[in-house]
Amino acid sequence: MHVERPRIVPPPSQFLLPDPALAEPGNDVIAIGADLEPGTLLTAYATGLFPMPVDPGRRRSKIAWYSPDPRGIIPIDGLHVSRSLRRAIPKFDIRIDTRFADVVLACGDPHREGRWITQAIVDAYTTLHQLGWAHSVEVFRDDELVGGLYGVRISGLFAGESMFHHLTDASKVALVGCIDWLRATDATLFDVQWTTPHLRSLGAVDVSRTDYLRSLREAIAAR
Repeated sequence: MHVERPRIVPPPSQFLLPDPALAEPGNDVIAIGADLEPGTLLTAYATGLFPMPVDPGRRRSKIAWYSPDPRGIIPIDGLHVSRSLRRAIPKFDIRIDTRFADVVLACGDPHREGRWITQAIVDAYTTLHQLGWAHSVEVFRDDELVGGLYGVRISGLFAGESMFHHLTDASKVALVGCIDWLRATDATLFDVQWTTPHLRSLGAVDVSRTDYLRSLREAIAAR
């Protein structure tokens, strides 16, 4: 059973982040700059933004703030669980918030194609986890971590950041565990940033930025 930890509210961001509702349609990058302090990250997610390094290969890469148009989400009641996945689930053990840093590091494996998770990202989200705002869903086989995902939770929003797997179906099982947790805790919005063929096969859909921001306001207002 997952026990929610108290959330510590960090100092507010020193930056004024732009409103993605005012951005040009189809323009995913809304701003560049600012920092990865907890207050900045929480303000960004509540506004509809999320960060990615401009050049992950550089030691001190600037931060780009994204609000994709369209935006990928998985409806809380819309996850597609195939028969084969349903058979695979009992072969794994699903846990929450027991190995957060290890999940982020696995997602940031430098051998993964398109790697964007830098040490600065690892540090920032680990701090956010310690404050009670970032969470991981871990998948184990024989007590070995073989898959998982992590993201940020604010009221009814869960903003998924990345996932990984070392065994077939492990990341899909993590998604199932995440959706179960979100349903049990009355979440209303599961943001996956962009859809991919893999995520679409699991029920992810594209929504316009306008529709996403409307759903986000409702999710943030939920208590």
